[in-house]
Amino acid sequence: MSTAPVNPAESLGRRIASLPFAPWRWILEWRKSKERARESALRETEKAIARHLCELSRMPLPDLFRELGTSEAGLEEEEAEKRLEESGYNEVHSEKAPNWAQMLLWSYANPFAILLSIMALMAGWLGEWPGVFIMSVMIAVSVLLRFFQEFESSRAVEKLKAMVRTTAMVRRRWTESEEGLPAPEMARGREIPLRQIVPGDIIHLSAGDMIPADVRLLSTRDLFVSQAALSGESFPVEKFDSPTGPVGEVDRPVDVFGLPNIAFLGTNVISGTATAVALRTGPASYFGALAKGIRGYRATTSFDQSVSRVSWLLVKVVGTMIPIVLLLNGFTKGNWTEAFLFALAIGVGLTPAMLPMIVTGALAKGAISLSRRKVITKRLNAIQNIGAIDVLCTDKTGTLTHDRIILERFLDLEGEESAEVLEYAYLNSYYQSGLRNLLDAAVLEEREVGKRLIPHFQKVDEIPFDFERRRMSVVARRVSTGRDLLITKGAVEEMIRICSHVKKGQEILPFSKEMKRHALTLRDELNSDGMRVLAVAWKELPLQAGTAVTAADEKELTFCGFIAFLDPPKHDAGPAIRALQKSGVEVKVITGDNEIVTSRICDWVGLEIKGVLRGFEIEKLSDEELVAASEKTSAFVKMAPLQKARVIRALRAGGHAVGFLGDGINDAPALREADVGISVDTAVDIAKESADIILLEKNLMILEEAVVEGRRMFGNIVKYIKMATSSNFGNVLSVLGSGALLPFLPMKPLQLLIINLIYDLSQTLIPWDRMDDEFVAKPRKWEAESIGRFMAFIGPISSIFDYVTFGVLWFVFQANSPSHQALFQSGWFVESLLSQSLIVHMIRTRKIPFFQSVAAWPLVVATIIVFVVGQVILATPFGAAAGLVPLPMNFYFWLWGILLAYCVLTQLVKNWYVRRFGEWL
Repeated sequence: MSTAPVNPAESLGRRIASLPFAPWRWILEWRKSKERARESALRETEKAIARHLCELSRMPLPDLFRELGTSEAGLEEEEAEKRLEESGYNEVHSEKAPNWAQMLLWSYANPFAILLSIMALMAGWLGEWPGVFIMSVMIAVSVLLRFFQEFESSRAVEKLKAMVRTTAMVRRRWTESEEGLPAPEMARGREIPLRQIVPGDIIHLSAGDMIPADVRLLSTRDLFVSQAALSGESFPVEKFDSPTGPVGEVDRPVDVFGLPNIAFLGTNVISGTATAVALRTGPASYFGALAKGIRGYRATTSFDQSVSRVSWLLVKVVGTMIPIVLLLNGFTKGNWTEAFLFALAIGVGLTPAMLPMIVTGALAKGAISLSRRKVITKRLNAIQNIGAIDVLCTDKTGTLTHDRIILERFLDLEGEESAEVLEYAYLNSYYQSGLRNLLDAAVLEEREVGKRLIPHFQKVDEIPFDFERRRMSVVARRVSTGRDLLITKGAVEEMIRICSHVKKGQEILPFSKEMKRHALTLRDELNSDGMRVLAVAWKELPLQAGTAVTAADEKELTFCGFIAFLDPPKHDAGPAIRALQKSGVEVKVITGDNEIVTSRICDWVGLEIKGVLRGFEIEKLSDEELVAASEKTSAFVKMAPLQKARVIRALRAGGHAVGFLGDGINDAPALREADVGISVDTAVDIAKESADIILLEKNLMILEEAVVEGRRMFGNIVKYIKMATSSNFGNVLSVLGSGALLPFLPMKPLQLLIINLIYDLSQTLIPWDRMDDEFVAKPRKWEAESIGRFMAFIGPISSIFDYVTFGVLWFVFQANSPSHQALFQSGWFVESLLSQSLIVHMIRTRKIPFFQSVAAWPLVVATIIVFVVGQVILATPFGAAAGLVPLPMNFYFWLWGILLAYCVLTQLVKNWYVRRFGEWL
């Protein structure tokens, strides 16, 4: 009979709660009551905000403006500054970086620092104050170095984040200056940072904008908002300026997300435009209030989990070895106090106290190094993730190609240049108020056309662009006649579908099937030259004063012609793709553009297309079929936003670490889905918010440098972990054998602590080491299972030469009795210190160290200092106080022979290991 699995945490909690010792139950009950109180307060806050928003949503606009102390013209600058001082910046508290005290506490909160603290307390209880001092120094070095590295990295990243412009368009009023500003300048829209939004601000919203506060919508045009971040709704929600909405009751919360004219901080505009007034900002917003009551949590990456598993494995080894060493030496030597101190010293030696510092130091160094290349790392672990990617998916426009698009051609259906086509396109781009893209900017570069046209027209209405229609329309009134023209431009296929006539010369003819096929053929010819093509159409509207146009009016248009844009590839796109491919990163293009344009651009940049998948084809594939198909495909075209995200999921399901580079609204789902999302400073707000890494320069070569930096950082962390685990395993074997064979301790507890202190201090420079070119030449993922194998094969090598050293000291130098134990202990002290320092150089590379691969100079200098200190300390009063004595000169001949043999054997085992398992670090 099967039973439900038992949750270990719940089982432990029940056992603790059942203990007769009452304080345990009191503590648990107190924690439960605090949690219940927090949840209750959170519910009450949610109800209060929901009721308030509901009241504001139904309030007549004049009353609303009086309530907020604002008007349709917006706030005065002085009033806005005053409100900013009163309400604070429009920021959610949970997003603030921790202060120095929190960082210091977090730097200490690791198993190794806590374990060393416990051992220091035990040593202090026995009165072994020199040992307490050394252990305290080790704790302080580990914690403080980690703290300073993380603090420096955090501040550097915060400064760089300030360079990422996340802004909103607001309407502000200025009081007239002494010189007197003209009236149009007194109240106009301008971009301000999101954090400066205050209640009462009048805000303009368009596609791609983050909604900067809880707002009431004053006017909307085909506005669709994604509320997934708050409500979990999969599909965008259409919002209106209508006050109709649900009524909240006192006893239950309002369905606040159902309010049609309320939008929330943390959501984003998918399509359409709107004007809104800010109701609640920052911590007072719906999202901000909830964030204050919810504990911060971020899912751990596989890297975090692997480091944690290794850490706790080593803690368990320490916890197991201390009692074994204690009992073994206590029974064989008879001095239990000394045996206990020796066991503690062995525990300190087995504790990789610098591991948290090494990990943080490597990550922080990587972040700071990338910041110098104008790369902002929003999360430190993203550095490791970018080093692990083996597939980079990139949008085409603006990444492989330039940001600036050129209007290259404006043609009629016959393929002849047409000034009329250009004029209609200019009016459409000039009068649209939504998200102006690069195509509009290219059209508006034709300023002479604008000077000639604009005085004769005025804007009446518009239908904003959205991704479903793939077009946008404006209504322009000809001043001389009063007639309204509906001018539409958009994707060629969509435009052909809604056109019933075509202008050919001076005639307007029915748009026949043959003409439509000819239009598509001409489009394909332009596409094959690498051009992006839009179609332009128009129709005269009947006189219907006061009637707004809708998407339903986009029918029976007259096809006018084409506008063709050239977005030439960037000069560095080709070299960057080749560099990424050389580094083992496969580049795939995921774009909303068509196959012909994409193929031409890929050909220009030297990206071979192995296979093509279209958006509609992906819809027909199951998840399993898409995983297989994505392996054989390098270009995904005509992709919708959710289709991009689905491809990323499929690649990850196929075992790839995937990066995604994008900057558009439709890239946001894919950025969130990737192992590491990469965006640029000029991206839309939602793309920047979704990314883990932001490039301040849209340069693929910088991205390749970031990949290499991530691999270098990862290699240094793995280097330390493998060195620490194998060295510790060897020490375990040496200590167990010596405890059973020798009539005295092979080394005094204080001597062991001195070795550990010197050695650990030298290891703090590992993050500054270089990695071999072969290591950074391909993607690197964490493989925790290789740690045990590495430890089993490499660890015993050091034990072999420890025993050789024991034999030399015992038989050659006659250090074989308690009266000569100082000589024995001094000999092993020097050999152990030098062999542990050499192991770093043996492990850091698969090549022959010092000849084929040399460590970075800080690590070489640290090794030399360790060698010198190890010899000098024997002749100092401090060494004498620790029980060390100078060694005879002929011992050093044996020592260097032992160390040389140690290096040779390790290299031979290394070569065999690489051949056998195909990897080293």
